Amino acid sequence: MKINNRITLFFVLGSLLLSNNVYSKNWLSAPKNTDFYDNGMPDEKKVKLGEFLFFDKILSGNQNISCASCHHTLTDTGDGLSLPVGEGGQGLGVTRNTGTFNHAIHSRVPRNAPPVFNLGARQFTRMFYDGRVEANPEHPSGFISPAGDDLPGGLDNVLAAQAMFPVTSAEEMAGQTGENQQADAAAAGDLPAVWEHIASKLRNIPEYVELFKTAYPLEIFQASDISYVHAANAIAAFEAKAWRFDNSPFHRFLRGERHAMSRSAKFGMRLFYSKKKLHCARCHSGAFQTDHDFHAIAMPQIGPGKGDNLDGFSDGHDDFGRATITGNTEDRFSFRTPTLSNIALTAPYGHDGAYNTLEAVVKHHLDPDISLQNYDQSQVVLPSRPDLDAVDFTVMNDPQRIQPIAEANELATIRLNNLQFRSLIDFLHALTDPAAMDIRKNTPSRVPSDLPVYD
Repeated sequence: MKINNRITLFFVLGSLLLSNNVYSKNWLSAPKNTDFYDNGMPDEKKVKLGEFLFFDKILSGNQNISCASCHHTLTDTGDGLSLPVGEGGQGLGVTRNTGTFNHAIHSRVPRNAPPVFNLGARQFTRMFYDGRVEANPEHPSGFISPAGDDLPGGLDNVLAAQAMFPVTSAEEMAGQTGENQQADAAAAGDLPAVWEHIASKLRNIPEYVELFKTAYPLEIFQASDISYVHAANAIAAFEAKAWRFDNSPFHRFLRGERHAMSRSAKFGMRLFYSKKKLHCARCHSGAFQTDHDFHAIAMPQIGPGKGDNLDGFSDGHDDFGRATITGNTEDRFSFRTPTLSNIALTAPYGHDGAYNTLEAVVKHHLDPDISLQNYDQSQVVLPSRPDLDAVDFTVMNDPQRIQPIAEANELATIRLNNLQFRSLIDFLHALTDPAAMDIRKNTPSRVPSDLPVYD
């Protein structure tokens, strides 16, 4: 009886401490329309065009995969896998396989397919886990990117700049050398040729020509005016409009609805923001819980890696994260802090999807070193194929390669009792907008190329 009274008092005190608007008025506020591109109201004609393009396999080299294949409305704008199965795979979400015969994939995509929720907010100025695409007004294109000076001007925002790159990746959308013109240009590093090839395909589809002319009445008057920049801008407009979700219980709480969150979630929020306990906001700050920076948290390394090699190794199965972009060894194993928008929907978690449940990834944050050393490999969500399986845990099976990941860790060990842990999980669930739980309406039944929408 005394224990129950103590728990009740804990909740009451937590609620009282949160009832003074300190979170909403002093340093944290819910998003507004002005916080988003186009003041939250992108042109509907551009949005409709972007929806078609997002789901159309015409953008891929072998016309067998779309953006939606790895960021689908039926899989919460991700794919539900630890690592994506890109060009050559078949199926959708956790049922996707590695393809068959000559069309089978050559490798897993080395990093998890990130969800696309709320990326139309202006505060998101870096894209990809290593931040390799970043808004920079001093660059001629307005962005730093792997394309360098080849990135064309005219991109509306960094979300559009991001859309320029999956189509240039052999594993993701382009295909392998010799399979198609898009793949050959990508393999040669001729990114402008990749984008021009895709634009030429779109120009040859009359319905797309009319859609582009309608969406860009001051820029496109005939088919030859269409560029892939126009397509990328439309895709970004669609993503920003369709997947803006800022009405979670947490956001409603910030807007003054004191009963929007449960008592347990409020207590969890107190723990989350407490500098004396968890201090999660050191990295997960703001209305979307991200500082947009890069941190090393000893995340297990699974999959084929990004071609990086620790001293003494040459197989390319390591992933140095941000260090590959900055050239600074101190940035090794650092990855961008993800937004926690709709976090309960976006498993698996981590730059390589190492953790399949929210509880598991939170426990990792509480004790990264022990979690890394005792990583349970059975929790990965990957379609099996012997040659791919053989490399998935190359790093994790080698203590010599695990140790540098552990040494780079920035997080301290934190102990929570069961009540605190469950309350923290309840708060994280309160970051999910109920409207995001069913986004089927953003799926077109057909696309102008008449290629199949289904996978």
